[in-house]
Amino acid sequence: MKKTLLTLITIMAILGCKSKDNSKNADAQPVKPIVEKTPFVWEGANLYFLLTDRFNNGDSSNDINYNRTDKTGKLRGFEGGDLKGITQKINEGYFTNLGVNAIWMSPIFEQIHGGTDEGTGKTYGYHGYWTKDWTALDANFGTREDLKLLIASAHAKGIRVVLDAVINHTGPVTEKDPVWPDEWVRTGPECTYTNYENTITCTLVKNLPDIKTESNENVALPPQLVAKWKAEGRYDQEVAELNAFFKRTGHPRAPRFYIMKWLTDYILDFGIDGYRADTVKHTEEYVWQEFKDQCDFAFAEWKENNPEAILDTTGFYLVGEVYNYGISSGTAFDMGDKKVNYFDEAFHQLINFELKWNVKQQSKETVFSRYSNMLSSDLKGFGTLNYMSSHDDGQPFDPNREKPYETATMLLLTPGASQIYYGDESARSLVIDGTVGDATLRSFMNWEEIKTNPETQKVLKHWQKLGQFRANHPAVGAGIHQMISEQPYVFSRQFSKDNYKDVVVVGLDLNLGEKEINLSAVFKNGDLLHDAYSKQVIEVVDGKATFSSAFNLVLLEKK
Repeated sequence: MKKTLLTLITIMAILGCKSKDNSKNADAQPVKPIVEKTPFVWEGANLYFLLTDRFNNGDSSNDINYNRTDKTGKLRGFEGGDLKGITQKINEGYFTNLGVNAIWMSPIFEQIHGGTDEGTGKTYGYHGYWTKDWTALDANFGTREDLKLLIASAHAKGIRVVLDAVINHTGPVTEKDPVWPDEWVRTGPECTYTNYENTITCTLVKNLPDIKTESNENVALPPQLVAKWKAEGRYDQEVAELNAFFKRTGHPRAPRFYIMKWLTDYILDFGIDGYRADTVKHTEEYVWQEFKDQCDFAFAEWKENNPEAILDTTGFYLVGEVYNYGISSGTAFDMGDKKVNYFDEAFHQLINFELKWNVKQQSKETVFSRYSNMLSSDLKGFGTLNYMSSHDDGQPFDPNREKPYETATMLLLTPGASQIYYGDESARSLVIDGTVGDATLRSFMNWEEIKTNPETQKVLKHWQKLGQFRANHPAVGAGIHQMISEQPYVFSRQFSKDNYKDVVVVGLDLNLGEKEINLSAVFKNGDLLHDAYSKQVIEVVDGKATFSSAFNLVLLEKK
Protein backbone atom coordinates (compact mmCIF):
# COMPACT_ATOMS: atom_id res chain seq x y z
CA MET A 1 0.00 0.00 0.00
CA LYS A 2 2.81 2.42 0.95
CA LYS A 3 4.68 1.48 -2.23
CA THR A 4 1.57 2.19 -4.37
CA LEU A 5 0.99 5.52 -2.66
CA LEU A 6 4.62 6.51 -3.19
CA THR A 7 4.34 5.64 -6.90
CA LEU A 8 1.22 7.78 -7.27
CA ILE A 9 2.88 10.73 -5.55
CA THR A 10 5.91 10.40 -7.83
CA ILE A 11 3.74 10.36 -10.97
CA MET A 12 1.80 13.41 -9.79
CA ALA A 13 5.03 15.27 -9.05
CA ILE A 14 6.35 14.52 -12.55
CA LEU A 15 3.09 15.69 -14.14
CA GLY A 16 3.19 18.81 -11.99
CA CYS A 17 6.72 19.58 -13.16
CA LYS A 18 5.69 19.15 -16.77
CA SER A 19 2.79 21.52 -16.22
CA LYS A 20 5.15 24.13 -14.83
CA ASP A 21 7.51 23.70 -17.76
CA ASN A 22 4.61 24.25 -20.16
CA SER A 23 3.80 27.53 -18.42
CA LYS A 24 7.05 28.94 -19.80
CA ASN A 25 5.52 28.94 -23.26
CA ALA A 26 4.78 32.63 -23.86
CA ASP A 27 2.32 31.78 -26.60
CA ALA A 28 0.21 29.73 -24.22
CA GLN A 29 0.29 31.97 -21.15
CA PRO A 30 -0.27 35.70 -20.58
CA VAL A 31 2.75 37.84 -19.74
CA LYS A 32 3.21 37.96 -15.97
CA PRO A 33 4.15 41.21 -14.22
CA ILE A 34 7.86 41.61 -13.55
CA VAL A 35 9.24 41.04 -10.07
CA GLU A 36 10.69 44.30 -8.81
CA LYS A 37 14.17 44.31 -7.31
CA THR A 38 13.43 47.34 -5.18
CA PRO A 39 10.18 48.00 -3.31
CA PHE A 40 7.76 50.35 -5.00
CA VAL A 41 6.54 53.20 -2.80
CA TRP A 42 4.09 55.87 -3.91
CA GLU A 43 5.91 58.34 -1.63
CA GLY A 44 8.84 58.33 -4.06
CA ALA A 45 7.09 57.38 -7.30
CA ASN A 46 7.86 58.92 -10.69
CA LEU A 47 4.51 59.58 -12.39
CA TYR A 48 4.11 60.62 -16.00
CA PHE A 49 1.02 62.74 -16.61
CA LEU A 50 -0.25 62.89 -20.17
CA LEU A 51 -3.31 64.19 -21.95
CA THR A 52 -4.60 61.08 -23.69
CA ASP A 53 -5.58 63.06 -26.80
CA ARG A 54 -2.24 64.83 -27.10
CA PHE A 55 0.37 62.12 -26.52
CA ASN A 56 0.50 59.66 -29.42
CA ASN A 57 -1.87 58.61 -32.20
CA GLY A 58 -1.85 54.83 -32.42
CA ASP A 59 -5.04 54.44 -34.45
CA SER A 60 -6.03 57.15 -36.93
CA SER A 61 -9.32 55.37 -37.67
CA ASN A 62 -10.81 56.64 -34.38
CA ASP A 63 -9.84 60.30 -34.82
CA ILE A 64 -13.38 61.55 -35.58
CA ASN A 65 -16.48 60.34 -33.70
CA TYR A 66 -19.93 61.58 -32.69
CA ASN A 67 -19.86 64.02 -35.63
CA ARG A 68 -17.41 66.32 -33.81
CA THR A 69 -16.44 68.13 -36.99
CA ASP A 70 -17.01 71.85 -36.26
CA LYS A 71 -14.08 74.22 -36.50
CA THR A 72 -12.58 74.86 -33.07
CA GLY A 73 -10.22 77.33 -31.47
CA LYS A 74 -6.55 76.45 -31.87
CA LEU A 75 -5.71 73.23 -30.00
CA ARG A 76 -9.32 73.02 -28.75
CA GLY A 77 -10.44 70.01 -30.75
CA PHE A 78 -9.44 66.37 -30.73
CA GLU A 79 -5.92 65.85 -32.12
CA GLY A 80 -5.85 62.04 -32.41
CA GLY A 81 -4.04 60.76 -29.32
CA ASP A 82 -5.43 57.48 -27.98
CA LEU A 83 -4.91 54.44 -25.77
CA LYS A 84 -3.22 52.49 -28.53
CA GLY A 85 -0.69 55.27 -28.90
CA ILE A 86 0.18 55.10 -25.20
CA THR A 87 0.48 51.31 -25.34
CA GLN A 88 2.81 51.64 -28.30
CA LYS A 89 5.17 53.83 -26.29
CA ILE A 90 4.95 51.50 -23.29
CA ASN A 91 6.01 48.56 -25.44
CA GLU A 92 8.81 50.58 -27.06
CA GLY A 93 10.24 51.17 -23.58
CA TYR A 94 9.81 54.95 -23.68
CA PHE A 95 8.48 55.16 -20.13
CA THR A 96 10.90 52.57 -18.76
CA ASN A 97 13.86 54.48 -20.23
CA LEU A 98 12.54 57.61 -18.51
CA GLY A 99 12.37 55.86 -15.13
CA VAL A 100 8.59 56.20 -15.02
CA ASN A 101 6.86 53.72 -12.72
CA ALA A 102 3.31 55.13 -12.96
CA ILE A 103 1.33 56.69 -15.80
CA TRP A 104 -1.50 59.10 -15.04
CA MET A 105 -3.84 59.65 -17.99
CA SER A 106 -6.39 62.42 -18.33
CA PRO A 107 -10.00 61.12 -18.15
CA ILE A 108 -10.93 58.62 -20.86
CA PHE A 109 -14.70 58.41 -20.25
CA GLU A 110 -17.18 59.34 -22.96
CA GLN A 111 -17.26 63.11 -23.39
CA ILE A 112 -20.06 65.42 -24.45
CA HIS A 113 -20.73 65.11 -28.17
CA GLY A 114 -21.18 68.82 -28.79
CA GLY A 115 -18.77 71.69 -28.34
CA THR A 116 -19.00 74.90 -26.35
CA ASP A 117 -17.29 78.29 -26.26
CA GLU A 118 -16.16 79.57 -22.86
CA GLY A 119 -14.67 82.68 -24.42
CA THR A 120 -11.61 80.82 -25.69
CA GLY A 121 -13.03 79.52 -28.98
CA LYS A 122 -15.24 76.53 -29.61
CA THR A 123 -13.96 73.58 -27.62
CA TYR A 124 -14.67 69.86 -27.60
CA GLY A 125 -14.00 67.64 -24.58
CA TYR A 126 -10.58 66.48 -25.82
CA HIS A 127 -9.16 66.94 -22.31
CA GLY A 128 -11.56 64.41 -20.79
CA TYR A 129 -13.07 66.54 -18.03
CA TRP A 130 -16.53 66.99 -19.64
CA THR A 131 -18.18 63.65 -18.94
CA LYS A 132 -21.32 62.51 -20.73
CA ASP A 133 -21.28 58.85 -19.60
CA TRP A 134 -18.97 57.53 -16.88
CA THR A 135 -19.70 53.92 -17.86
CA ALA A 136 -18.28 54.16 -21.40
CA LEU A 137 -14.95 55.05 -22.96
CA ASP A 138 -14.88 57.86 -25.48
CA ALA A 139 -14.47 56.37 -28.96
CA ASN A 140 -11.77 58.93 -29.74
CA PHE A 141 -9.61 57.39 -27.01
CA GLY A 142 -10.31 53.74 -27.84
CA THR A 143 -12.11 50.66 -26.65
CA ARG A 144 -12.30 48.58 -23.50
CA GLU A 145 -9.98 46.07 -25.17
CA ASP A 146 -7.51 48.88 -25.83
CA LEU A 147 -7.57 49.84 -22.15
CA LYS A 148 -7.16 46.25 -21.06
CA LEU A 149 -4.11 45.83 -23.28
CA LEU A 150 -2.60 49.12 -22.11
CA ILE A 151 -2.84 48.10 -18.45
CA ALA A 152 -1.49 44.61 -19.11
CA SER A 153 1.42 46.08 -21.09
CA ALA A 154 2.20 48.60 -18.36
CA HIS A 155 2.00 46.03 -15.58
CA ALA A 156 4.30 43.70 -17.52
CA LYS A 157 6.94 46.42 -17.23
CA GLY A 158 6.21 47.20 -13.58
CA ILE A 159 4.39 50.43 -14.42
CA ARG A 160 1.24 51.40 -12.51
CA VAL A 161 -1.76 53.00 -14.24
CA VAL A 162 -3.64 55.91 -12.68
CA LEU A 163 -6.91 57.20 -14.15
CA ASP A 164 -8.53 60.56 -13.51
CA ALA A 165 -11.75 60.74 -11.46
CA VAL A 166 -14.26 63.56 -11.90
CA ILE A 167 -17.13 63.53 -9.37
CA ASN A 168 -17.75 67.28 -9.13
CA HIS A 169 -19.46 67.99 -12.46
CA THR A 170 -20.89 66.71 -15.72
CA GLY A 171 -19.89 68.15 -19.07
CA PRO A 172 -21.33 71.46 -20.31
CA VAL A 173 -24.80 71.64 -21.79
CA THR A 174 -24.86 71.74 -25.60
CA GLU A 175 -27.44 71.19 -28.32
CA LYS A 176 -26.38 67.53 -28.29
CA ASP A 177 -25.95 67.17 -24.52
CA PRO A 178 -29.00 68.10 -22.42
CA VAL A 179 -28.64 69.14 -18.80
CA TRP A 180 -29.05 66.40 -16.19
CA PRO A 181 -32.16 66.51 -13.95
CA ASP A 182 -32.41 69.09 -11.17
CA GLU A 183 -32.11 66.44 -8.47
CA TRP A 184 -28.70 65.55 -9.95
CA VAL A 185 -27.11 68.93 -10.68
CA ARG A 186 -27.25 72.67 -10.00
CA THR A 187 -26.58 75.16 -12.78
CA GLY A 188 -25.86 78.13 -10.51
CA PRO A 189 -24.67 80.16 -8.76
CA GLU A 190 -21.08 80.38 -9.99
CA CYS A 191 -18.40 79.89 -7.35
CA THR A 192 -16.68 82.97 -5.93
CA TYR A 193 -14.04 81.01 -3.98
CA THR A 194 -13.92 83.14 -0.83
CA ASN A 195 -15.15 80.55 1.67
CA TYR A 196 -16.12 76.89 2.05
CA GLU A 197 -19.73 77.30 0.93
CA ASN A 198 -19.10 79.33 -2.21
CA THR A 199 -16.31 76.99 -3.27
CA ILE A 200 -18.44 73.84 -3.06
CA THR A 201 -22.16 74.55 -3.45
CA CYS A 202 -21.81 76.26 -6.80
CA THR A 203 -20.62 75.77 -10.39
CA LEU A 204 -16.91 76.13 -11.16
CA VAL A 205 -17.71 78.23 -14.22
CA LYS A 206 -20.77 79.13 -16.24
CA ASN A 207 -22.42 76.17 -18.02
CA LEU A 208 -20.64 73.44 -16.07
CA PRO A 209 -23.44 71.72 -14.10
CA ASP A 210 -22.36 70.91 -10.56
CA ILE A 211 -23.19 67.45 -9.20
CA LYS A 212 -25.18 67.72 -5.95
CA THR A 213 -22.60 65.73 -4.01
CA GLU A 214 -24.12 66.85 -0.71
CA SER A 215 -27.44 65.14 -1.46
CA ASN A 216 -28.52 61.91 0.22
CA GLU A 217 -31.84 61.78 -1.61
CA ASN A 218 -32.66 58.78 -3.80
CA VAL A 219 -32.70 59.84 -7.44
CA ALA A 220 -33.59 58.02 -10.65
CA LEU A 221 -31.18 57.60 -13.51
CA PRO A 222 -31.02 60.61 -15.86
CA PRO A 223 -33.40 59.95 -18.78
CA GLN A 224 -30.66 60.65 -21.32
CA LEU A 225 -28.55 57.83 -19.83
CA VAL A 226 -31.52 55.46 -19.81
CA ALA A 227 -32.20 56.19 -23.48
CA LYS A 228 -28.51 55.86 -24.38
CA TRP A 229 -28.05 52.54 -22.60
CA LYS A 230 -31.20 51.11 -24.12
CA ALA A 231 -30.06 52.14 -27.60
CA GLU A 232 -26.70 50.46 -26.90
CA GLY A 233 -28.38 47.30 -25.60
CA ARG A 234 -26.89 47.41 -22.10
CA TYR A 235 -29.58 49.03 -19.96
CA ASP A 236 -30.59 45.83 -18.11
CA GLN A 237 -26.99 44.97 -17.29
CA GLU A 238 -26.18 48.45 -15.99
CA VAL A 239 -29.30 48.52 -13.82
CA ALA A 240 -28.59 45.06 -12.42
CA GLU A 241 -25.07 46.15 -11.45
CA LEU A 242 -26.39 49.30 -9.81
CA ASN A 243 -28.92 47.29 -7.82
CA ALA A 244 -26.14 44.98 -6.61
CA PHE A 245 -23.91 47.93 -5.67
CA PHE A 246 -26.57 49.71 -3.61
CA LYS A 247 -27.60 46.46 -1.95
CA ARG A 248 -23.99 45.71 -0.95
CA THR A 249 -23.11 49.20 0.28
CA GLY A 250 -26.42 50.28 1.80
CA HIS A 251 -25.83 53.76 0.39
CA PRO A 252 -28.79 55.81 -0.81
CA ARG A 253 -29.20 56.14 -4.58
CA ALA A 254 -27.77 59.64 -4.37
CA PRO A 255 -25.84 61.21 -7.27
CA ARG A 256 -22.35 60.83 -5.80
CA PHE A 257 -22.79 57.11 -5.13
CA TYR A 258 -23.85 56.37 -8.68
CA ILE A 259 -20.64 58.01 -9.89
CA MET A 260 -18.53 56.17 -7.32
CA LYS A 261 -19.99 52.90 -8.57
CA TRP A 262 -19.18 53.78 -12.17
CA LEU A 263 -15.63 54.86 -11.35
CA THR A 264 -14.78 51.84 -9.20
CA ASP A 265 -15.93 49.56 -12.01
CA TYR A 266 -12.66 50.45 -13.76
CA ILE A 267 -10.82 48.98 -10.78
CA LEU A 268 -12.92 45.81 -10.78
CA ASP A 269 -12.86 45.35 -14.54
CA PHE A 270 -9.31 46.40 -15.41
CA GLY A 271 -7.19 46.48 -12.26
CA ILE A 272 -6.11 50.12 -12.45
CA ASP A 273 -3.77 51.07 -9.61
CA GLY A 274 -4.99 54.49 -8.62
CA TYR A 275 -7.08 57.58 -9.23
CA ARG A 276 -6.12 61.21 -9.43
CA ALA A 277 -9.19 63.07 -8.13
CA ASP A 278 -10.19 66.24 -9.93
CA THR A 279 -11.51 69.46 -8.31
CA VAL A 280 -11.24 68.05 -4.80
CA LYS A 281 -11.84 71.27 -2.86
CA HIS A 282 -15.07 71.85 -4.79
CA THR A 283 -16.56 68.70 -3.28
CA GLU A 284 -17.31 67.95 0.39
CA GLU A 285 -14.35 66.22 2.04
CA TYR A 286 -16.44 63.28 3.24
CA VAL A 287 -17.15 62.39 -0.39
CA TRP A 288 -13.49 61.47 -0.82
CA GLN A 289 -13.53 59.35 2.33
CA GLU A 290 -16.51 57.46 0.93
CA PHE A 291 -14.78 57.17 -2.44
CA LYS A 292 -11.64 55.76 -0.82
CA ASP A 293 -13.67 53.07 0.93
CA GLN A 294 -15.19 51.95 -2.36
CA CYS A 295 -11.85 52.07 -4.18
CA ASP A 296 -10.16 49.96 -1.50
CA PHE A 297 -12.99 47.42 -1.61
CA ALA A 298 -12.86 47.18 -5.40
CA PHE A 299 -9.06 46.84 -5.48
CA ALA A 300 -9.12 44.05 -2.89
CA GLU A 301 -11.79 42.24 -4.88
CA TRP A 302 -9.83 42.64 -8.11
CA LYS A 303 -6.73 41.21 -6.45
CA GLU A 304 -8.72 38.27 -5.10
CA ASN A 305 -10.12 37.57 -8.57
CA ASN A 306 -6.80 38.08 -10.39
CA PRO A 307 -4.01 36.73 -8.17
CA GLU A 308 -1.73 36.06 -11.13
CA ALA A 309 -1.79 39.72 -12.17
CA ILE A 310 -0.96 41.33 -8.80
CA LEU A 311 2.17 43.47 -8.91
CA ASP A 312 2.74 43.50 -5.14
CA THR A 313 1.00 44.26 -1.86
CA THR A 314 0.79 48.02 -2.49
CA GLY A 315 -2.68 49.41 -1.83
CA PHE A 316 -4.86 51.50 -4.11
CA TYR A 317 -3.51 55.01 -4.68
CA LEU A 318 -5.48 58.25 -4.36
CA VAL A 319 -3.94 61.63 -5.10
CA GLY A 320 -6.03 64.76 -4.92
CA GLU A 321 -6.02 68.03 -6.85
CA VAL A 322 -6.77 70.69 -4.26
CA TYR A 323 -6.06 73.68 -6.45
CA ASN A 324 -3.30 75.88 -4.97
CA TYR A 325 -2.45 73.45 -2.16
CA GLY A 326 1.22 73.71 -1.23
CA ILE A 327 3.42 71.58 1.00
CA SER A 328 3.76 74.54 3.38
CA SER A 329 0.10 74.04 4.34
CA GLY A 330 0.88 70.66 5.87
CA THR A 331 -2.37 68.74 6.31
CA ALA A 332 -4.66 71.78 6.60
CA PHE A 333 -5.90 73.63 3.52
CA ASP A 334 -7.32 77.10 4.16
CA MET A 335 -10.74 77.61 2.53
CA GLY A 336 -11.04 81.19 3.79
CA ASP A 337 -13.40 80.61 6.71
CA LYS A 338 -12.19 77.14 7.76
CA LYS A 339 -9.35 74.69 7.27
CA VAL A 340 -9.89 71.25 5.79
CA ASN A 341 -7.72 68.13 6.10
CA TYR A 342 -8.13 66.24 2.83
CA PHE A 343 -5.59 63.62 3.89
CA ASP A 344 -7.85 62.44 6.71
CA GLU A 345 -9.01 58.93 5.73
CA ALA A 346 -8.96 59.92 2.07
CA PHE A 347 -5.87 60.89 0.07
CA HIS A 348 -2.39 59.44 0.20
CA GLN A 349 -1.02 62.53 -1.52
CA LEU A 350 -2.08 65.96 -2.69
CA ILE A 351 -0.67 67.66 -5.76
CA ASN A 352 1.85 70.28 -4.62
CA PHE A 353 1.42 73.59 -6.47
CA GLU A 354 4.34 75.16 -4.63
CA LEU A 355 7.54 73.55 -5.90
CA LYS A 356 8.02 75.78 -8.96
CA TRP A 357 8.02 78.88 -6.72
CA ASN A 358 10.32 77.27 -4.16
CA VAL A 359 12.86 76.44 -6.86
CA LYS A 360 12.81 80.02 -8.17
CA GLN A 361 13.15 81.62 -4.74
CA GLN A 362 15.20 79.23 -2.61
CA SER A 363 18.52 77.41 -2.72
CA LYS A 364 18.60 73.72 -3.63
CA GLU A 365 19.52 72.77 -0.08
CA THR A 366 16.67 74.83 1.38
CA VAL A 367 14.18 73.12 -0.92
CA PHE A 368 15.51 69.61 -0.37
CA SER A 369 15.92 69.81 3.40
CA ARG A 370 12.57 71.53 3.98
CA TYR A 371 10.67 68.99 1.89
CA SER A 372 12.44 66.09 3.59
CA ASN A 373 11.66 67.51 7.03
CA MET A 374 8.00 68.18 6.19
CA LEU A 375 7.46 64.72 4.69
CA SER A 376 9.05 63.01 7.69
CA SER A 377 7.14 65.04 10.30
CA ASP A 378 3.89 66.93 9.59
CA LEU A 379 3.13 64.86 6.48
CA LYS A 380 4.58 61.55 7.65
CA GLY A 381 2.42 58.73 6.31
CA PHE A 382 1.15 60.95 3.51
CA GLY A 383 2.94 62.84 0.78
CA THR A 384 2.98 65.32 -2.07
CA LEU A 385 3.04 64.97 -5.82
CA ASN A 386 5.43 67.65 -7.07
CA TYR A 387 5.41 69.21 -10.54
CA MET A 388 7.02 72.04 -12.51
CA SER A 389 4.42 72.31 -15.28
CA SER A 390 0.93 70.94 -15.78
CA HIS A 391 -2.18 71.07 -17.93
CA ASP A 392 -4.07 73.83 -16.14
CA ASP A 393 -1.38 75.85 -14.37
CA GLY A 394 -0.92 79.00 -16.44
CA GLN A 395 2.35 79.86 -14.68
CA PRO A 396 4.69 76.93 -15.34
CA PHE A 397 8.28 77.03 -14.10
CA ASP A 398 9.81 77.34 -17.55
CA PRO A 399 7.21 78.08 -20.26
CA ASN A 400 9.79 78.82 -22.98
CA ARG A 401 11.83 75.74 -22.07
CA GLU A 402 15.00 77.69 -21.42
CA LYS A 403 15.86 75.63 -18.31
CA PRO A 404 15.07 71.99 -19.15
CA TYR A 405 18.09 70.65 -17.24
CA GLU A 406 17.30 72.56 -14.06
CA THR A 407 13.65 71.53 -14.37
CA ALA A 408 14.63 67.87 -14.45
CA THR A 409 17.22 68.11 -11.69
CA MET A 410 14.95 69.88 -9.24
CA LEU A 411 11.78 67.93 -10.02
CA LEU A 412 13.35 64.49 -9.95
CA LEU A 413 15.64 65.07 -6.95
CA THR A 414 13.17 66.87 -4.68
CA PRO A 415 11.77 64.64 -1.91
CA GLY A 416 8.21 63.47 -2.56
CA ALA A 417 6.62 61.90 -5.61
CA SER A 418 7.36 63.54 -8.96
CA GLN A 419 4.97 64.34 -11.81
CA ILE A 420 6.54 64.65 -15.25
CA TYR A 421 4.10 66.49 -17.50
CA TYR A 422 4.27 65.06 -21.00
CA GLY A 423 6.93 66.94 -22.95
CA ASP A 424 8.83 68.20 -19.89
CA GLU A 425 11.49 65.68 -20.83
CA SER A 426 11.64 66.84 -24.45
CA ALA A 427 11.33 70.60 -23.86
CA ARG A 428 7.94 70.73 -25.61
CA SER A 429 7.11 74.43 -25.74
CA LEU A 430 4.36 75.76 -23.49
CA VAL A 431 4.00 78.95 -25.52
CA ILE A 432 2.00 78.30 -28.68
CA ASP A 433 1.07 81.21 -30.91
CA GLY A 434 -2.63 81.56 -31.68
CA THR A 435 -3.90 79.70 -28.62
CA VAL A 436 -6.12 81.18 -25.93
CA GLY A 437 -5.95 80.15 -22.28
CA ASP A 438 -4.72 76.73 -21.19
CA ALA A 439 -4.60 75.38 -24.76
CA THR A 440 -1.04 76.74 -24.94
CA LEU A 441 -0.02 74.09 -22.39
CA ARG A 442 -1.55 71.25 -24.39
CA SER A 443 0.15 70.95 -27.78
CA PHE A 444 0.76 67.51 -29.28
CA MET A 445 3.83 65.63 -28.05
CA ASN A 446 6.94 66.66 -30.02
CA TRP A 447 7.99 63.22 -31.25
CA GLU A 448 9.66 64.60 -34.39
CA GLU A 449 12.03 66.74 -32.31
CA ILE A 450 12.92 63.73 -30.19
CA LYS A 451 13.70 61.83 -33.35
CA THR A 452 15.71 64.47 -35.22
CA ASN A 453 16.91 67.28 -32.92
CA PRO A 454 20.28 66.59 -31.20
CA GLU A 455 19.64 69.15 -28.45
CA THR A 456 16.24 67.61 -27.67
CA GLN A 457 17.91 64.20 -27.50
CA LYS A 458 20.52 65.57 -25.11
CA VAL A 459 17.84 67.02 -22.84
CA LEU A 460 15.93 63.73 -22.92
CA LYS A 461 19.07 61.80 -21.95
CA HIS A 462 19.45 64.00 -18.86
CA TRP A 463 15.85 63.28 -17.84
CA GLN A 464 16.35 59.56 -18.48
CA LYS A 465 19.43 59.30 -16.27
CA LEU A 466 17.77 61.13 -13.39
CA GLY A 467 14.48 59.30 -13.85
CA GLN A 468 16.06 55.86 -13.84
CA PHE A 469 18.11 56.77 -10.77
CA ARG A 470 14.93 57.83 -8.96
CA ALA A 471 13.07 54.69 -10.04
CA ASN A 472 15.92 52.44 -8.93
CA HIS A 473 16.23 54.12 -5.53
CA PRO A 474 13.26 54.82 -3.23
CA ALA A 475 15.73 56.85 -1.17
CA VAL A 476 15.66 59.65 -3.75
CA GLY A 477 11.98 60.51 -3.31
CA ALA A 478 11.06 58.80 -0.05
CA GLY A 479 14.34 58.87 1.88
CA ILE A 480 15.75 61.22 4.52
CA HIS A 481 17.86 64.04 3.10
CA GLN A 482 21.19 64.98 4.69
CA MET A 483 23.65 67.52 3.34
CA ILE A 484 27.24 66.23 3.35
CA SER A 485 28.97 69.40 2.18
CA GLU A 486 27.88 72.82 1.00
CA GLN A 487 30.91 73.39 -1.26
CA PRO A 488 30.92 71.25 -3.31
CA TYR A 489 27.19 70.65 -2.85
CA VAL A 490 26.81 66.98 -1.95
CA PHE A 491 24.01 65.23 -0.07
CA SER A 492 22.83 61.75 0.84
CA ARG A 493 19.40 60.17 0.96
CA GLN A 494 18.66 57.11 3.09
CA PHE A 495 15.55 54.93 3.02
CA SER A 496 14.60 51.74 4.84
CA LYS A 497 11.53 49.54 4.76
CA ASP A 498 11.37 46.20 6.56
CA ASN A 499 14.70 44.54 5.65
CA TYR A 500 15.39 46.76 2.66
CA LYS A 501 17.88 49.62 2.95
CA ASP A 502 18.80 52.11 0.26
CA VAL A 503 21.50 54.79 0.33
CA VAL A 504 22.52 57.19 -2.42
CA VAL A 505 24.80 60.22 -2.67
CA VAL A 506 24.23 63.06 -5.13
CA GLY A 507 26.54 65.91 -6.09
CA LEU A 508 25.31 69.00 -7.96
CA ASP A 509 27.07 72.04 -9.48
CA LEU A 510 30.43 70.26 -9.28
CA ASN A 511 33.56 71.08 -11.23
CA LEU A 512 33.92 69.51 -14.63
CA GLY A 513 36.75 67.00 -14.81
CA GLU A 514 38.48 65.94 -11.57
CA LYS A 515 36.25 65.51 -8.49
CA GLU A 516 36.89 64.57 -4.88
CA ILE A 517 33.87 63.82 -2.71
CA ASN A 518 33.98 63.02 0.99
CA LEU A 519 31.83 59.93 1.61
CA SER A 520 33.14 58.86 5.01
CA ALA A 521 29.77 59.40 6.69
CA VAL A 522 27.95 57.17 4.22
CA PHE A 523 30.19 54.55 2.62
CA LYS A 524 33.16 52.46 3.80
CA ASN A 525 36.66 52.23 2.36
CA GLY A 526 36.72 49.62 -0.36
CA ASP A 527 33.07 50.08 -1.29
CA LEU A 528 32.55 50.06 -5.03
CA LEU A 529 30.21 52.77 -6.25
CA HIS A 530 28.58 53.39 -9.60
CA ASP A 531 28.01 56.89 -10.92
CA ALA A 532 24.70 56.50 -12.72
CA TYR A 533 25.31 59.73 -14.62
CA SER A 534 28.78 59.16 -16.10
CA LYS A 535 28.40 55.35 -16.05
CA GLN A 536 31.69 54.61 -14.28
CA VAL A 537 32.73 52.59 -11.24
CA ILE A 538 34.57 54.27 -8.37
CA GLU A 539 36.20 52.78 -5.27
CA VAL A 540 36.03 54.57 -1.93
CA VAL A 541 39.59 55.23 -0.74
CA ASP A 542 40.43 57.09 2.47
CA GLY A 543 36.72 57.91 2.81
CA LYS A 544 36.63 59.67 -0.53
CA ALA A 545 35.58 59.12 -4.11
CA THR A 546 38.17 60.59 -6.46
CA PHE A 547 37.43 60.45 -10.16
CA SER A 548 36.99 62.46 -13.33
CA SER A 549 33.87 63.02 -15.40
CA ALA A 550 32.73 65.47 -18.05
CA PHE A 551 29.62 66.40 -16.04
CA ASN A 552 28.90 68.68 -13.09
CA LEU A 553 26.46 66.16 -11.58
CA VAL A 554 27.08 62.76 -9.96
CA LEU A 555 24.58 60.10 -8.91
CA LEU A 556 26.34 57.60 -6.67
CA GLU A 557 24.89 54.20 -5.84
CA LYS A 558 26.49 51.15 -4.28
CA LYS A 559 27.49 48.69 -6.97
